[in-house]
Amino acid sequence: MDLLKRFLRSPSAVIGFALFGVVAAMALAAGTLFPDDPLGLAGRPLQWPLANPKFWLGTDPSGRDILAQIFHGARVSLVIGLVATVVAMTIGVSVGALAGYYGGWADEALMRVTDAFQALPNFLLLLVLVSVFGSTIETVTLAIGIVSWPATARLTRAEFMSLRSREFVQACRTLGMRDSRIIFREILPNALPPIIVYASVVMAVAILLESALAFLSLSDPNVPSWGNLIGAGRGVLRTQWYVSAIPGVAILLTVLAVSLAGQGVNDALNPRLKGR
Repeated sequence: MDLLKRFLRSPSAVIGFALFGVVAAMALAAGTLFPDDPLGLAGRPLQWPLANPKFWLGTDPSGRDILAQIFHGARVSLVIGLVATVVAMTIGVSVGALAGYYGGWADEALMRVTDAFQALPNFLLLLVLVSVFGSTIETVTLAIGIVSWPATARLTRAEFMSLRSREFVQACRTLGMRDSRIIFREILPNALPPIIVYASVVMAVAILLESALAFLSLSDPNVPSWGNLIGAGRGVLRTQWYVSAIPGVAILLTVLAVSLAGQGVNDALNPRLKGR
């Protein structure tokens, strides 16, 4: 209850979760409100918002309903963000936990692998993976998770290195507990708060990375993502700017919601940091 009270005292956290709730509601209601294919032809191309009562947000250069794509795109963006975050957290926590707990040659080897992944910028490595393995939505999501784990690994490693010499860990070793149980049952729960907070950063970046790929026509064109819609309006940006602006605002608000919610969780888990 104290954790919830601290969370609710943060206006940014409440705003963030409210915005995230709106995006989640759009994703859940997309199939009900817009049961037809959002990528199907709906009307005359490039109708401005509110010019036709059937299309509140207008149509894109192919004559597809922008509002339908926004609702269905919320589902795509959230799924990509959540799945990519789970992949990145799973790899990063596993690598960081092993490196931080064992140290020595294991730490050295795992950190060199981490350095290899960080040698190239995330987006450049993502372009390589998509070019090699294809641009289906499953491949793109997995690739985003794969390029996003190194920072999580370093954060987890730092937490484990600070906790592995604590008294409760020494007591577990004295009792003869297996290393796997000490790592995942004893140390990891104490290291989770900053990792959970960082997960919001990974999710926000994952949504932006997919949108950037779609804008470059390197994501799956068969899904109604916000990035694909922005890319569709690239050719008419000077005259029909709304085609790209509307999904751009949707991405902005979603990333803002995730970031504010993550900051709220951070303030709730670390009340002493608030106000710094």
